[in-house]
Amino acid sequence: MLSDAELAQLLDKDIFHLIGDVADQLELECYVVGGYVRDLFLERPSNDIDVVVVGSGIRVAEALKDRLGKRAHVSVFRNFGTAQVKYKGLEVEFVGARKESYSHDSRKPHVEDGTLEDDQNRRDFTINAMAVSLNHDTFGQLVDPFDGVYDLEDGIIRTPLDPDITFSDDPLRMMRCVRFATQLNFYIEDETFDALTRNADRIKIVSGERIVGELNKIMLCKTPSRGYVDLQRSGLLQLILPELSVMDEVETRNGRSHKNNFYHTLEVLDNVCRATEGDNYDEEHKLWLRWAALFHDIGKPRSKRFDPVVGWTFHNHDFIGAKMIPQIFRRMKMPMDAKMKYVQKLVELHLRPIAIADDEVTDSAVRRLLNDAGDDIDDLMTLCEADITSKNQQRKQRFLDNFRIVREKLADLKQRDYKRLLQPCIDGNEIMQMFNLKPSREVGQLKQTLKDAVLDNKVPNEREPLMKLLMSKAKEMGLQLSATASPSAH
Repeated sequence: MLSDAELAQLLDKDIFHLIGDVADQLELECYVVGGYVRDLFLERPSNDIDVVVVGSGIRVAEALKDRLGKRAHVSVFRNFGTAQVKYKGLEVEFVGARKESYSHDSRKPHVEDGTLEDDQNRRDFTINAMAVSLNHDTFGQLVDPFDGVYDLEDGIIRTPLDPDITFSDDPLRMMRCVRFATQLNFYIEDETFDALTRNADRIKIVSGERIVGELNKIMLCKTPSRGYVDLQRSGLLQLILPELSVMDEVETRNGRSHKNNFYHTLEVLDNVCRATEGDNYDEEHKLWLRWAALFHDIGKPRSKRFDPVVGWTFHNHDFIGAKMIPQIFRRMKMPMDAKMKYVQKLVELHLRPIAIADDEVTDSAVRRLLNDAGDDIDDLMTLCEADITSKNQQRKQRFLDNFRIVREKLADLKQRDYKRLLQPCIDGNEIMQMFNLKPSREVGQLKQTLKDAVLDNKVPNEREPLMKLLMSKAKEMGLQLSATASPSAH
């Protein structure tokens, strides 16, 4: 636990002394609060500073801007009683101390001026309710009415006041509770967790965007499975992602059981997280690959069948899951753009590398896989390797060895310019001109014949052999060359 002197030393930066000086001149109490204080104790770097003023936070922000000069920028939000000062990479949020009350059907509180105690009472968790004075005479003194410091030491997430009131007033705090526990690797205190369960239904008044914002933060944690286990145990997951929640079951018939696909999915998600650590993946790249991992088996509950001979099957769960992705993204207010298409593509293709690796790894299968996955092939391979969770080490090693062969063949194809190698040099426009056709099934058949031949490496991707194949297929289909076809087509 840090002493007041140690806190004062950690806060010994020009910006904090300036804020304190300005507050003293205005004769206002002023405290740095919330996440910045929490992260001081956890020794985590932070440039986002929240300051509570017992009085007008806007007055302090505007006075600070005057002291900092032209390099500082202030934004004032009078309707909310807040202001933000940006200066040399720092963002300082100012707000007046306040107390809040809520109506049952809204997250928007009724706000009125309050004391520091009122402001700390309205905070979501004890570890976020600590305040440190910035005024000169009390600089560095900790105000911690709910023993947040001890909860930090014990690794506990707990609400300052009655958790039922805290969560019912603002149900988004339930998502934040799970998110902080996941980020910090903390334990949700029993009474607080029980309140999550009792108030889970209140999550329905929270917008999809706000829920997804918290889910994205959980996804970017080191071990996001922890968060999804807490969401499932509390009953929140079945309300926000029922398609995932329903996977948490094991059905037995005739003494034969299938695996729990919920916990398998979380194992795959954590495997992907380990595989994407490091500088090769930026945060956005990590995020959407992890969403693909979370959704890769989402079609299994709808495709599950019991066959007395072979046992449980999940035929076509890849295609069923891919069709579900746009529906889920739309309902949850997730982006309906290239990010959704990327997740959908990986879900649809996630069995292909496994099918290849389960048999002899042929050039033809690898060429087709690369053609279909395109630039996302490396992410697809990462997902598929993460999907090998078999407890049979010999079988697992066989798959991983075959995946290595697949990767080597992919690398060879990419090195030789796979886009040029895999796309036939005679395209659909030329085929339509040659046979005087409009876009039609016949054109599609001819294009597919050429594509299959190139992908299976039956003919080189060169004009003369492809033209010979095209002529043969067209004759078989009863098509005639146009009189205006180029001489090279004859």
